[in-house]
Amino acid sequence: MARKIFFLILILFIAPFFVQPSEAGITVITVEGIVNPVMSEFISKSIDQAVMEKAEALVIELDTPGGLDTSMRLIVKKIIASQVPVVVYVSPSGARAASAGVFITLSAHIAAMSPGTNIGAAHPVGIGGKMDKTMAEKAVNDAAAYIKSLAETRNRNAEWAEKAVRESVSITEQEALKLNVIDFVAPDLKTLLNTIDGKEVDTSIGKQILNTKGVEIVRRETGLRHKILDLISNPNVAYLLMLLGFYGIFFELTSPGAIFPGVIGVLSLILALYSFQTLPVNYAGLLLIVLAIVLFILEIKVTSYGMLTIGGLISMLIGSMMLFDSPLPFFRLSLKVILPAVILTTLFFGLTVSLAVKAYRRKPVTGAEGLVGLEGTARTDIHKSGQVFVHGEIWTAYSDEPVKTGEKVVVEKVENLKLKVRH
Repeated sequence: MARKIFFLILILFIAPFFVQPSEAGITVITVEGIVNPVMSEFISKSIDQAVMEKAEALVIELDTPGGLDTSMRLIVKKIIASQVPVVVYVSPSGARAASAGVFITLSAHIAAMSPGTNIGAAHPVGIGGKMDKTMAEKAVNDAAAYIKSLAETRNRNAEWAEKAVRESVSITEQEALKLNVIDFVAPDLKTLLNTIDGKEVDTSIGKQILNTKGVEIVRRETGLRHKILDLISNPNVAYLLMLLGFYGIFFELTSPGAIFPGVIGVLSLILALYSFQTLPVNYAGLLLIVLAIVLFILEIKVTSYGMLTIGGLISMLIGSMMLFDSPLPFFRLSLKVILPAVILTTLFFGLTVSLAVKAYRRKPVTGAEGLVGLEGTARTDIHKSGQVFVHGEIWTAYSDEPVKTGEKVVVEKVENLKLKVRH
């Protein structure tokens, strides 16, 4: 009996090492928005997961206006090296595969589009602003050669692919199908999977026959981590995080010991710096924003009758408009974000300045300085020395003129815990 139990435990222990991973059917992910490091990481991990689960294929439902060249190339390399067939499906209706999205679509083993979609406009644009003529030609030639290579690898229209880069041409899904830019047009995912069933594709481990008809579909949603990273990669969010960081640190410096504003400020700045890695930051604009914060703070210390605040307002407005220098609209700050942020920042520091000035001008109400100007009563005759009753306390006092006991006096100043009084 003991021997049977031993073998049963042994079998239970070693069985997992001999169990083959079950096939996950068709893995489907949806990616939309700017092609950035977050999208690149999500697609790469999805491909790795599909390979590990021995999925029949990975379908990428794509909708993008384009994005970063470096992130696009990482995605393309991952697709080309994938052991699992990758299907790029531009959907739903109204979606597009523009700029970097064209490269991703052409690199797929199967390229498909939904009705009412478009593809093209892959001309490279410097995210940091305009490039000089020589650099622009180099970028265009490099992108053209790259996209031609991808199209030829997948037996697609290399001539049109080059035009998409050099002439920024864009076409509909029917035109793309007719020109052999894509393989299929399908109204929905189920139709697409039925259509590509039995097709042969060439992956990194050799030719494979797709078995996609009636196979289980497993959708992989974007995780919370990727959603947060994608959110803070938005230039408007990065800008607000930067300002929130400045506010928090300013609060902590002016009110030491509060802790919470300082922690929030530092965390916000760290997240903003992460975002700046993926955005075309113009450091002149960033310095102007820092200068504006400095001017607002100096207004507290220096009497400028509002000139420093006006200078800070102008500096912040110009700096905010310069902060992200790119011809691409999705890499620029929105005026709907800039104007409220500048106004609120000005009001914030303006309120802080006014409160500081009022506190500075307010008469002291505690300590020795708080006694100046208060009325009291002489308890003894006072000339060179005597005693007065002021603010509920008995003080040693002196006066330049004789004061008799019981007379009202006013405190002129405090010297070494001795009051100078007068009638």
